[in-house]
Amino acid sequence: MGTCLFRQAYYFIKQTFAFSGDVLEDTEFMKDEVLNRFTEVFGEKPGARVFFAPGRVNLIGEHTDYNGGHVFPCALTIGTYAVGRKRKDRKLRFFSANIERLGIIETSLDDLTPRREAGWTNYPKGVIWAFEKRGMKFPCGLDILIKGNIPSGSGLSSSASVEVVTGFLLKSLFDFEVSNQDLALIGQYSENNFNGVNCGIMDQFAIAMGKREHAIFLDTADLSFEYAPIKLDGAKIVISSSNKKRGLGGSKYNERRKECEAALKELQRTLSIRTLGDLTIDQFEKAKGEIRDDVRRKRAKHAVYENQRTIQAVAALKAGNIGRFGELMDESHISLRDDYEVTGKELDTLVEEAWKIEGVIGSRMTGAGFGGCTVSIVKNKAVKPFIEQVGKHYREKTGYHADFYVVEIGSGPCEL
Repeated sequence: MGTCLFRQAYYFIKQTFAFSGDVLEDTEFMKDEVLNRFTEVFGEKPGARVFFAPGRVNLIGEHTDYNGGHVFPCALTIGTYAVGRKRKDRKLRFFSANIERLGIIETSLDDLTPRREAGWTNYPKGVIWAFEKRGMKFPCGLDILIKGNIPSGSGLSSSASVEVVTGFLLKSLFDFEVSNQDLALIGQYSENNFNGVNCGIMDQFAIAMGKREHAIFLDTADLSFEYAPIKLDGAKIVISSSNKKRGLGGSKYNERRKECEAALKELQRTLSIRTLGDLTIDQFEKAKGEIRDDVRRKRAKHAVYENQRTIQAVAALKAGNIGRFGELMDESHISLRDDYEVTGKELDTLVEEAWKIEGVIGSRMTGAGFGGCTVSIVKNKAVKPFIEQVGKHYREKTGYHADFYVVEIGSGPCEL
């Protein structure tokens, strides 16, 4: 069996806004924990194998992935654990250690259709369905237990993490010839066509292709990419969870995508472009009058400017100019707030309070928006005051408490 080339190492800061000590989750401990729970739920453990896929955070490049632009995400050391075992029949039995009250949810290989009552299991079911769409048939069913330590609805891609860990489990248990990049495409295909969320490729790609201490500079138009080392000497990545839950399928995510598609069609009347990501800022400014609606024009402006910000941000990082990288993060949030309108009071408050803290290099919302998380780069000496002050003022202004995670950059999926 392979071994994950990382240790779980992150701080979970409680809503008291004070450091309560390291929560160091050793992978061997987690492996034993999920195996033991699998035995309690499904019976004996012979044949059961344990897998892990990370969550992800996008440092910059938001809502560009479905617009043919660049993104700059990294995998995290928090994520989703899955235990899987083959059955002798065609049943599929799922259990979430995060939502134990739901118990075992059962279906079969002969009923791979999305159902509202199936809840979270539509994600692993969708991946199984997508494997079969690619001609990979399953000779038997499975028992699968899932346990994640990504905050649900946080914007750190818990659903994509479930998809990728399911794909890696299926690949391993059934010896399918599938690359990690294939797993990303399968995960996206299942989310688009089985679960009805028109997401881009970024989440699944970042999770499936993650590399320790590196972010992925990905051109979503052609899936060309390079790994860029993240050197934050004297600083940390801090995730701030708004604890305002969101559901992509029921949000305005799909609406934003349609607005961008409509704007693209208007621009294509006079420009030979395939995506909004093909445009420079100058080209957009000269042609933006082709977009007849003010709202669509704002949406397209964000997609074009954000793509160029991402390219500039990676160049700044390579040059060792972390200050410029932070400035571009801030500009990204302003564009997401004013042009794309996907932030809201909670995310805006977290970012605006972060900007007030001396030692914050940059801060922005991350993920689809409409709730979820922000990502900040914070100098080491400022991490504790950041958590205390941002948390305090956020609760005063919104009524929600915030959770904070000082995260490390991890690797892609693996078997434990």
